[in-house]
Amino acid sequence: MVLCLVLGATTVSIGAFPALLPEVGAAARLADWQLGAVAGAFGFARMLADVPVGLFITHHLARALRLVPLFLLAGAALLSGGGGFAALLVGRALLGAGHTLATLAGLTAILRHRAGRGLAASLAALELSAMLGVLAGAALISGLPRTIPWNVAFLVTCAPSLASLALLPTLLRLLPASEHAGARPLFARSDEATRARDGAPPAPRAPVVALLAGVAGAVIAMSYSTVEQFLVPIRGSREFGLDRLGIARLLMLGQAVDIVALLPLGMLADRRGAPPVLGGVLLTFALALGLLGFGGLPLMIAGCGLFGLGMAGWTLPLGVLRSVTPAGRVAWRTALYRVAVDGGVCLGPLLSGVLATRHGRVLPGVLIALLVTTGVALLVGIAVAPPSGGSGACVDGGSGSSAPSGG
Repeated sequence: MVLCLVLGATTVSIGAFPALLPEVGAAARLADWQLGAVAGAFGFARMLADVPVGLFITHHLARALRLVPLFLLAGAALLSGGGGFAALLVGRALLGAGHTLATLAGLTAILRHRAGRGLAASLAALELSAMLGVLAGAALISGLPRTIPWNVAFLVTCAPSLASLALLPTLLRLLPASEHAGARPLFARSDEATRARDGAPPAPRAPVVALLAGVAGAVIAMSYSTVEQFLVPIRGSREFGLDRLGIARLLMLGQAVDIVALLPLGMLADRRGAPPVLGGVLLTFALALGLLGFGGLPLMIAGCGLFGLGMAGWTLPLGVLRSVTPAGRVAWRTALYRVAVDGGVCLGPLLSGVLATRHGRVLPGVLIALLVTTGVALLVGIAVAPPSGGSGACVDGGSGSSAPSGG
């Protein structure tokens, strides 16, 4: 529960920034490609940080959690300081690095100590807390007076990050003693002590399963960032004349649907297995992207609802990946997976900005094709992984750890 509260507090500013994007571009006089670069810098920094953070978290989960508020507050201060293009880029990058620390630490805690039945629901609970934070950020922006400058409004939405700092001592006390590393390597791919304690055999090798999980995560991430960081804000303001309130409301619709669907979808994946549920989610996402990229305003509103339903499956690829990953290598494998995901988060708005002037419909069309192809591959059974809560390859060895479960 405390882990969920911490992650939720770190995502409030993420929900606020997209609605401010047109004002950021106007105030700093940014070209479309610069606007896309600022939006994409968040994902680019996460992508670069994923591998070193994953290697660091293998033995230093508690230390990683201590660094989260420092990165977030430094990034918020720089981004809202009224600087030019370079300052905006660096500020967004610091926020991305801080969010990488928070996300990988939270996912590692759950994947390492909550494997077995209920894993998908626990991952969904963690994602639910993050989405509640995103929704709170969009709601906060929509409720602030429109006369407030964008950078002041953004600073207001960053204030909840201080809550993560206040909750940190409680969270650290809940972590098992094994996560408070002593003299251990600073960076490592595998925690042999965890593998020996679990006493579990290595997970079966299933490269196709792992590959499809990575592809699904990357395509979902690129579609998400394209929609939230560029397509809805820019198309909404330029084609439909929406201001920050209208854009925030569109984004809040998708976030509200995501929140409602997260836990039911996680429980369904625990019962039926993650691959077929993930396949259906990808097809839903493809339909949503079609409506958002090519429809009028009424269809765009409907697309935001389906977009939220698709985003409710954000954590399902991790359930597939965990079924073929030993506990001692969870941090490393999750970091590699997050490289694909954060690469998608970066490329979505960046490519959207580059293609916006003459080829604005190309990227949504390509993403729709990828979503449909991957979804059909999962549904027809090219790779059938065991349910994330079923035969789990590496179930926690009954050590009674008090690590937060995400629920």
